[in-house]
Amino acid sequence: MTRIPLTLRETSLFFFPLLLNVQLMSVSHSIINGALARLEDYVTALAAFSVAMVVHLFLASPSYQNHTITIATVRGRYSLKGMILFVLLIASYVSVMLALIAYTPVGLFILDKVLGVQGEIAEGVREVIGILVLLPFFTGFRGLFQGLVIRARRTGLVSLSTAIRIGALLFFLVTGRPWFSGVGLGAFALLACIAVETTLMGVFAWRCRVRHTGSADERGAVDILRFAFPLAYASCLQQCVPLLINAIISRLPDGPLALASFGVIRGFIFLLGGPMRNLLQAYQTLVKNEADYRVLVRFFRWVGSGLAILTVLIAYPLQEPILGRLMGLDAATRAYIALPLAACALYCYLYGASSLLRGWFTSENRTSELGRSVIYKVLFLGACWSFLLLFPLPIPGVAVAVFLLMATELCEAWYLYNRRNHLRLTTTVIA
Repeated sequence: MTRIPLTLRETSLFFFPLLLNVQLMSVSHSIINGALARLEDYVTALAAFSVAMVVHLFLASPSYQNHTITIATVRGRYSLKGMILFVLLIASYVSVMLALIAYTPVGLFILDKVLGVQGEIAEGVREVIGILVLLPFFTGFRGLFQGLVIRARRTGLVSLSTAIRIGALLFFLVTGRPWFSGVGLGAFALLACIAVETTLMGVFAWRCRVRHTGSADERGAVDILRFAFPLAYASCLQQCVPLLINAIISRLPDGPLALASFGVIRGFIFLLGGPMRNLLQAYQTLVKNEADYRVLVRFFRWVGSGLAILTVLIAYPLQEPILGRLMGLDAATRAYIALPLAACALYCYLYGASSLLRGWFTSENRTSELGRSVIYKVLFLGACWSFLLLFPLPIPGVAVAVFLLMATELCEAWYLYNRRNHLRLTTTVIA
């Protein structure tokens, strides 16, 4: 039977619920940032929460590919059991690492000597991470459940669960005040609302569950680990980028303000650039031939342009209502981050291009190439750090942070693009 070609409408119906999901997730972080921005010592609170989230994302990042791995590997009950084992192993490892940071001298050493964070900011970081010790189990299973739902093309259910998470966040920010305050309240509310989201996703995944006993191409736990490991360590190294950027800017003359401002900007990057990561899942699920790929590229250009324009609007024309009244930032801080935030419009394209390329490598079972690309990305950032140590630039720390973020993304996209072309050419010659 002739397959119906992929259309922009079909792509939109699949992608936009996932776009809404990422934006709703980023709203939860922006809500917490908005609450912290209204504290008396808001710079310390924002900086502590920003560094804590960067550390957490770095350590927990191996589990953030669970939905991608689920889409690629789960075909029946046998492979589902293998995936559950993978989730439990990764979550246990991450939870132990978070506990070491929060409750042992190892955390003090890393925050002080590696990240250059001390005093009240370091105390706030450890408080947040201590509350989030069990979060890897919730995010790990959330990714598994999302993968099952996305594979069933019920992406609207993913957005619905995240929308309910926003309501739960507001609820816990209010009800948690008798027990928590400051950054601790933000961490508690984040943990509790993700627990609600994961529970709801579990219910939806049960409705979309694998209903057959398996197939000939099912993978066991060992095969899943072999496939997933490059994606897991690539994800970990991806989160090493903002971690290293924080380490760089924390040592600049305007370190605390740069850390706080970069945390705010990363929230908007997550909101406006983050949805482009779903192009990877769109590629996995929708692309069956070259014509489908061209449709997805057209879709990427339209969505990327819209998100880039929205980024510039927030940085300038909508600065006062969004950054001022909504986020609670004063005029000086808004002026400090305006140009770096506007420059992040380019990030929407770079991240989208990288996500499309990752989709190709994942579908071709070449996940080792993704791990290699991120290694080069981190090495490039290390070279930039060395250059900045030798030749300090007289520009704001947040501008340095945004430049490094986009430069590393460009580095990875360039490598993946050239590597894909080389592999396709080699395959054609052999055939």
